[in-house]
Amino acid sequence: MTHILYISYDGMLEPLGQSQVLAYLKRLADGRRIHLISFEKAEDWANVVARERLASDITASGIVWHPLRYHKRPTALATAWDIACGIALGMWLVVRHRLRIVHARSYVPSVIALFLKNVFRLKFVFDMRGFWADERVDCGLWSQGSSLYRAAKWLERHFLLTADQVVSLTQAAVDEMRKFPYLQDHMPRFEVITTCADLELFKLDTTEHEQPAHDRPFTRGYVGSAGVSYLFDETLQCFKILRKVVPDAQLHILNRGEHAYIRERLNYHQIDPTAVRLEMTSHTGVANAMCHMDAGIFFIKQAYSKMASAPTKLGEFLGCGVPCLGNTRVGDMATILEGERVGVALEDFSEASMQNAISRLLQLSREPDIDKRCRQVAQDYFSLETGVKRYNRIYLDLLGEDTA
Repeated sequence: MTHILYISYDGMLEPLGQSQVLAYLKRLADGRRIHLISFEKAEDWANVVARERLASDITASGIVWHPLRYHKRPTALATAWDIACGIALGMWLVVRHRLRIVHARSYVPSVIALFLKNVFRLKFVFDMRGFWADERVDCGLWSQGSSLYRAAKWLERHFLLTADQVVSLTQAAVDEMRKFPYLQDHMPRFEVITTCADLELFKLDTTEHEQPAHDRPFTRGYVGSAGVSYLFDETLQCFKILRKVVPDAQLHILNRGEHAYIRERLNYHQIDPTAVRLEMTSHTGVANAMCHMDAGIFFIKQAYSKMASAPTKLGEFLGCGVPCLGNTRVGDMATILEGERVGVALEDFSEASMQNAISRLLQLSREPDIDKRCRQVAQDYFSLETGVKRYNRIYLDLLGEDTA
C-alpha cells in the first residue's frame, strides 16, 4: 500500500479543515494510506467531545491523524517552532512508513515538505492555495519591503522550482506564474483545482414552499465576512440602488462575529432595518438559507493576490441555483459569472456600473432555467468529486502508476 504524507497548517477541528481537507482525504484514502499532520488550536483541542468524535471519524476513513499544537505568538518564533515540530514528526513518519509523496497545503507546510523532499527525495506537491505573501501585504499585515515578505517570496520561488506538482486555485494565477522570469527555463507542472463546495449540502431545493418565489420579496444574500478583504460598504451602496428599482427588496446577511460592525455600517448608509435580516447560523443553516435567496452578492478587494483566490461561497451559491453579483480581478470569478451566464461581474464600483449590473442581474434571475444552469456550472467547476479525481491523478502520475 502506498503511503502519503499530507500536511495542513489549518486544524481539522476547524470548519475549513473539515470542508477543504478532510472532505478530499476521506475519498483519496481509498486504496492508499494517508498520514495527516495538522496544527490544532488550543481552544478547539479543549473540546474533548468534538475531538474524540473527529478522531474516530478520521480513523474510520483509513486516515492516520498526527495532530500537533498550533502556536500563535510571538508570530515568527511560534511559526518557526511549529515548522521544527512538523519536520521532526515528518522525518519519523517517512522513515517509519516509507512515505513516497509529501502533499503540503499552503506555504508553512511547504517549508516542512521542502526539507523532507531534499533529505528523503520524496515527491513534493505544492498545493499553494493562493499568493500567501502578497495576501499579507494586501491585507496590511506586512509591508512589501519587510524581511518577512522577502523571506516568504524567496521560499515561494524555491517551492515552485522544486515541487514535482504545483496546484493552483485559479487559471489566472497559473497564467501569472508562467510569466515569472525564474520559471522560464524551469516551468513546473501546474494543475488547477479550485476550492470545492459540498454540492450534496448546497443544492437546489425541490420542495414546495409555502410562499412561492414570485410572491415573496426579491432577496439578495450576503454570506460570510464583512471585513478585511471584502468591500462591504460597496455592497450596501449596491443594495440601496437595488431598492430604488425593487422597493421591497430584502438583504439577508449570514455572518459570524461581526454583527455590531454590520449594524453600524447599515446605520451609516441609512438602510431601513426592516429591509435587512442579520443572523448567525450553522453550515447546514447557510445552505438552507441560500435556497431562499434570489441572488448572491459579494465584492472582494481588487488586489494583486486576489487573482489566485477562489471564493468557496461562489460554488455554494451556484450549487443552490442562485446567480451572483461579484467583481472582476478576483481569480477566475468573472470568467465563470459572465462566460457561463450565471451572474454579473462589476469592473468598477461607480453608481452607473452598479445600476447597469443590477438591471442585468434582475433580468438574469428571471430566466426560467437560471437555477438549473447555476447548478450545472457548480458541478462543472466546484464539484468535490472532480477535485478528488484530479488529486488522485496527480498521485498516480507522481508514482508512475497507470491512470487509465
